[in-house]
Amino acid sequence: MTLSLNVLKPGEVAATAGTSGVIYGVSDELTYDKQSRVNTFAHVTYTPEKKHTGVLLCINGTGSMYRWAKHNFAPYLSYPELNHISAQSPIGSKGLKVLPFGNGAERMLNNKFTGAQLLGIDLNTHNQADIFRAVQESIVFSFRYGLDIMRENGMQPKVIRAGKANLFLSDVFAQTFVDVTGVPVELYENDGSVGAALGAGIGAGIFADAAAAFSQHEILKLIEPKNSQAYEPIYQDWKEILEQELAGS
Repeated sequence: MTLSLNVLKPGEVAATAGTSGVIYGVSDELTYDKQSRVNTFAHVTYTPEKKHTGVLLCINGTGSMYRWAKHNFAPYLSYPELNHISAQSPIGSKGLKVLPFGNGAERMLNNKFTGAQLLGIDLNTHNQADIFRAVQESIVFSFRYGLDIMRENGMQPKVIRAGKANLFLSDVFAQTFVDVTGVPVELYENDGSVGAALGAGIGAGIFADAAAAFSQHEILKLIEPKNSQAYEPIYQDWKEILEQELAGS
């Protein structure tokens, strides 16, 4: 991920949202989370003179939650169709809330397992669109929860880079991610295989250095916050539900 998205210098941050979700940032500070909710380790550019560290957040229940929703509520639809349907639901999914942590204990939750939960279902109101949007929003909320832990440990991203793949193929997810975290996202036509190829090219001397390898690295799209004020109270309500669940577990 660091090579495919050119995240090599302090302050640079990348995100992925596949089966699991990851935010990875580079820092020049030797800090760590005392509760081990996020990992800090030597970055690939670490030297005795430049003590670059990588700060890693990993969330188990991201794309796995979306896959579960598809399999159980619309197995006959493609993911692009699900993404289109989810856009028909308004911000906040008409009050429907989801805890997406059904893929095992979560490190950022101090290794607690809440299970995946759909909360506040109104049989007279909610439909497929609300379910799929609520799942995407809840996954973003989990990213925000983890990102705030990273912020506590000195990571203050100004922009996040992501490949246009997996959940970032959904316009609803991508825009919600930006609105809820408050951080713009640069989308690239890259994935891990591109990073492996670039790394091999640098190692084999095909590229003089990392800067040369990324000289053709073009942004597909820059997404900036539009609905942060609308999402903040919704996120805070979701966070309160999560923390009540954690207190009782």
